[in-house]
Amino acid sequence: MAKFRKNGKGGQQKLNTSSLPDIVFTLLFFFMVATSMKEVTLIVKIKSPEATEVTKLEQKSLVSYIYVGQPSNTRKFGTEPRIQLNDSYQTVDDIQNYILQERENMKESDRPKMTVSIKADAQVQMGTITDIKQALRKAQALKISYSARKAIKK
Repeated sequence: MAKFRKNGKGGQQKLNTSSLPDIVFTLLFFFMVATSMKEVTLIVKIKSPEATEVTKLEQKSLVSYIYVGQPSNTRKFGTEPRIQLNDSYQTVDDIQNYILQERENMKESDRPKMTVSIKADAQVQMGTITDIKQALRKAQALKISYSARKAIKK
């Protein structure tokens, strides 16, 4: 009779990981395609003024936008210029709270570098822009940028 010996090296079988990179890259690709960055839906009409000396902002993650212009739905909201913060109409008094909220969402090291960009329609009265600037001054947001499009040379 033959004797059967059991090896003491039994243990667990190894897991086959040869298809793991394929699965990881498939998931990565899926999330890259399915995810979108938050963009603001404009509810005001803006035709930017023209400027001769235009520079681009470097770090867009440090920029908070204030949109000013005629409402898209003039039947419901009239034709007077309105201020848009994020995705809703606000007043000049709401700007301070908006700036504080935007600062809270930033890293503490980036807060002094925060820039506020005013995207206003070319037809907006300068009094409205001055009111916005005064509210920004009260909120200690002193770095202000005005959005404009480059003038076409004739």
